[in-house]
This record gives sequence, structure tokens and C-alpha cells, in this order.
Amino acid sequence: MNEGIQKEALSLQRSLTEHSYRYHVLDDPIISDAEYDGMLKRLMEIEEEFPELSVPDSPTKRVGAPPLESFEKAVHSVPMLSLDNAFNDQDVLEFHKRILRLTGQEGIYIAEPKLDGVAVELRYENGTLVRAATRGDGVTGEVITQNARTIRSVPLKLKEDKLKAPALLEVRGEVIIRKSDFEKLNQTRLENGESIFANPRNAAAGSLRQLDSKATAKRPLDIFVYGTGLVKGLEFKSHSAMLEILQGFGFPVNPNIGTGLSIAGILSAYKEFEALREGLPYEIDGMVIKVDDIALQRQLGEKIKSPRWAVAYKFSAQEKTTTIKDIVVQVGRTGVLTPVAILEPVNIGGAMVSRATLHNEDEIRRKDIRIGDKALVKRAGDVIPKIVKIFETERKGTEIPFEMPLQCPVCMSRIEKLKLDRSWVNKCVNASCQAQFKERIRHFVSKKAFDMEGLGRKIVDQLVEEGMIRSFVDVFTLEKEKLSGLERQAEKSAANLTEAIEKSKKISLPRFLYALGIQHTGENSAKLISQQFSSLDDIMAASVTDLESIHGIGPETASAVHGFFSNAENQAVIRQLLEAGVEIQNDRPQSPEPLDSPFYQKRVVLTGTLAAMARSEAQAMLEATGAVVTSSVSAKTDFLIAGADAGSKLDKARKAGVRILDETEFLAMVRQS
Repeated sequence: MNEGIQKEALSLQRSLTEHSYRYHVLDDPIISDAEYDGMLKRLMEIEEEFPELSVPDSPTKRVGAPPLESFEKAVHSVPMLSLDNAFNDQDVLEFHKRILRLTGQEGIYIAEPKLDGVAVELRYENGTLVRAATRGDGVTGEVITQNARTIRSVPLKLKEDKLKAPALLEVRGEVIIRKSDFEKLNQTRLENGESIFANPRNAAAGSLRQLDSKATAKRPLDIFVYGTGLVKGLEFKSHSAMLEILQGFGFPVNPNIGTGLSIAGILSAYKEFEALREGLPYEIDGMVIKVDDIALQRQLGEKIKSPRWAVAYKFSAQEKTTTIKDIVVQVGRTGVLTPVAILEPVNIGGAMVSRATLHNEDEIRRKDIRIGDKALVKRAGDVIPKIVKIFETERKGTEIPFEMPLQCPVCMSRIEKLKLDRSWVNKCVNASCQAQFKERIRHFVSKKAFDMEGLGRKIVDQLVEEGMIRSFVDVFTLEKEKLSGLERQAEKSAANLTEAIEKSKKISLPRFLYALGIQHTGENSAKLISQQFSSLDDIMAASVTDLESIHGIGPETASAVHGFFSNAENQAVIRQLLEAGVEIQNDRPQSPEPLDSPFYQKRVVLTGTLAAMARSEAQAMLEATGAVVTSSVSAKTDFLIAGADAGSKLDKARKAGVRILDETEFLAMVRQS
């Protein structure tokens, strides 16, 4: 072996370790994935030819080792205790009172997100990873060192830029799978005919318990560290200082951690975590509260199973088990039939849930969902609840398989099966179907369209069924006297509703376009088209080519818009709306000339949480500079503006070579405009 090969191997090992740290911990890669893979492939070739160059902390060790026959057991040097739970503010205040009573001191706290993953312990001797183990029963866990090595955010050797690694350091963390990676993992398993995981936590746990670490290496595992076990050669004064030191050693530490908090700050932090929950790229199920001062932690000590200096403030459950009482079919405004599960009502995350979407016929068959099944139901914020899985072992033999109807359940018209966005759907072919019409009216009066406050689902149903609304135009001819005669419509409610209808007559061009419910034309497409044309007449006269030339408008949308306005019946409806007093205002901002703004006519995507403003404010700011703000990243995207906790869009942008701006860069460029 010549000296050149030895130097090349050492250089590749160091470079790959640094690049992995920049990508997985700092979120600041400076080379492409392809370059990284090429370097790793070269190092593997060298180490295969010269095994003596393969050191324990080489990046090639992340690829996977030969399969094990079973997992060894390991006793934790310091027990991995569980946490007591708090379920409301009163429980947290009681925790605080105990701290005061036991110590006589007003505690200063640290608040961390309670990650919904799998707890592990990583043991480092003189800076090198020598063992990884699961929590197990808290006293004894299973040794999963080979599997932990495959997690790219786990350092195989500690960084010693600021501090020398101690003789012994046991670090504890939570292994997770991010939401976007979980969806991809399940999709791949479906395509391979494998069963899917119920949630990211189960997927992470199953991945860590693979006897073949090569299988674990294929799973998108990640980690955040939150504490230590036994440490020799290093002292920490506070929990927050410990996390800072661990981060300096190369460990990923969660960015959403609050420090220096009073008890009032803790209660406020909980509300912030609740608000953040749905936007985070990973699952959390609560907030962990810890006394920050290590000396105070030692003074408080532990109970048999939990420390006295920490508590987990849990969120309301987002998943519950219930029974599917029935499966009904809803007809949407485009005629697509959607099966919906009628559930035994259950409280999930503070809301009573009695319905869950089943998406389509293929979804029901894939999950083998039957009437009478016990099912795990998930609710995520404002998203419609969905069935995660059913429990086949709970079946009694009386469950009934579901079959999609051959006729529309509302108008009894023929059903066609069509392919839409890669999925097969059942569609009612009758455009006059009352169910479709009700949905079109609901869309027409919705907040993002004409925004008629008071015209909710039940009122729309009554108005259509009573024959008071037969077209869009009829909405503007509703009279207070007739409305007050409807069920649950007092005279004052009727007066408020007619006032809201009158007020809604003044509408911007983008909202008017969106209200019409043209196929493939959502809120963003309506904005893009309105920015290009000066009036509704110009849009109605535009050809498919004119529409398709708009940056961000695809052939399907262009064809649908042109087809809609070419239809004589639709033209008549628009004339009638204008005659009824609808006043369309094109209130688009005047776009600057190209030299005035770096965002002029550029395709921009926003992701993550911005500190200085809401995303909607950032979007308005960008559109004022002439930008085209879209919701998804593609090869045509010019800029991605990434706030805190940016998720899969950031990864996609990197792979596509899109220019990425942080909030500071974005605001500086806007000011230049």
C-alpha cells in the first residue's frame, strides 16, 4: 500500500464526516448529494482493498454490518427513568409548588418539545462511539450499536473544535422519522407489497430492532439529543449549558427549546408548542419541563421511576381507537364520489370526531376497511380525520365489506371510473346533480371566494332544497323576508346575512376567478392569471396559448380556464352576476420593472416558520415585488425562502439546485427592492 492511498483514505474519512455534520446537524451542506455519494463510494473501494484503513469511526460504517443472530443486553450506568405526566396547567402548577417546597427556591426552567420517537443511549469513550442501546425497561436495554451507526446524524467520533472529548460520555436522545420521510417510506412499502407502519414512532422502533443493520441503513432515521447518563471528565452547571456543549461535540439538539423560563413562561411556552405542533417536520406529543440548574436537579433527586426535577406536559391525544358504524358516500362539486366512515364519536385532541375520510375505493381495499371494524383514527389540526389502520384481530365475523355504488347516491345517475392525479376515482356524470350544486355554492360563498359570512353548510342545503338557489346569481337575490322563514333563521340573522351578501358584491378579480370553481384552478392559479391580465374580459378572450405562457400555469389549467369561458352558459352566468351588482376590482399590485426587484417574475416558495412575520405577510410582500409565489418546489423554482423547521421542501430544493435564502437574506433583498 502506497502513502498516497493512505492519505486519500484519511482525507475522504475526514471530509465525509464533516459534510455529514454540515448536512444533518447544521442543515448547511456545501456539496451535492451526488458528490457525497461519489466520495463515499471511493472510500468504500479503498477500504475494501485495504481493510487496515477501515477505522471504527469511518463513514463507511454507516452502510451496515453483517446481520446479528440476536440482540445483546446492556445495563445502563444510570437508569433511564420515565417522566411523570401533566395534563393541564393545574398539574404543572402543582409540579412548580413541589419544587418550591422541596428546595425553597423559585426554579428557572427549560422547555423542550417531547418528541414522539424511541429513546436511546449512545456511549462514547475518548470521543469514539463504542455502544448504543435502547431504553428497554429503563435499567436494561438492547445493544443496537450497528444500527445506530447507520443514522447519519449520530456522530461516530465527537468533534473537538472547542472542547476535548471526555474519557466517558453517555448521551441520551430520541430517534425519530420525519413526517415527509415517513410518508415516502410507507409509499415505497406499498409499492413493494409490504405492510405499512401505523405512525413514525412505530417505524423508528421497528427500524432500530432490525437484526440486519443494512435494512436499518435504508430507513430515514434521525436523532435529537436531550441529556446525558454517566459522564467522566466533564461537568455541567446547567441543563441548557449541557445541550450547548453536546451541540459543540456534533450532536443535533432541537432548535425549539426555551431557556430561562419562569413558571408563567412555561405555561406560555406550552401554548406556543401547541401552535407549532402541526407545522413541525416531526411528531411531538407534548412539552418536557426541566429545572435548568444541575445542582438543583441533584438536590431534588429522583423517585423510583421518575426524576423530581422534570415533568412531561402532554398534548391531548391525536389518535384514538373507535368503531366504524357505517360507510357513506359524499358527492363533491366536481362529481367525484368520496367514501366517508361514520364513527362511534370519540374525543381526539379536544374535538369530538364522528367522521373520517376514506379517500377512494382503492384506499378501502388496500386497508381492507369494513363496516363494524375497530379502527385507529388520527386527527391532525384542521385536517379531516383519517383512518390510520384497522384491527383485524378484533373482528367478530359480523363486519361488512364495503362496495362503491354503481349509481350516484343523490341523483341516481350513472357513475364513471376515471383516473385523476394518479388515482382512480368514481364520478357522477350528471353536472346538474344537486349534491354537486350544493358543493359549488358552498365554494362560491366560502371565505377565499365571495366570503359571505353566515352562509354555512346547513343554510346552503336548505336554500338549495327549497329551490331558493338554482344558480350563482340567485345568491344575490335572496331577501330578508324569505330568509327569516327558514329553520333557525331569526329576523336579525336574516338581516345580517343579507348585509353580508350585499357587502360581498365588491370582489377582487383573483377571488372572483377562484369562486367560479373552474377545474384545476385554485387560489394560486387565480392570482397568477389575474396578475397577467388587466380585466375579466381579457381573461375570457385569452387563448390556451396565452394562458399557458403564464409562468406557473400548466396545460391542464390553461385548457380548463379557456374551456370554461368559451362555454355560452358560463358566459351568461357571468353577465347575470354583473347585472346583479357584482363589482370586480382588479386590485393586483403594480409589478415593478425587472431591474427594481430580484424577485420580479421569479417563482418563489416559502417554507418553515419566519420570525419577523407570518408566511401570508411574506407572500404579500413578495407578490408586491412581482414574484410568483407557489406552494411546491420544482425544477422551475427560482428561490426557496426557508424559515425555522423547514422540512421536505428544503431537501427537495437542495436536490433541484434551487437557490435557498434564509429570512435575513430574504428581507435584505426585499429592502433593496
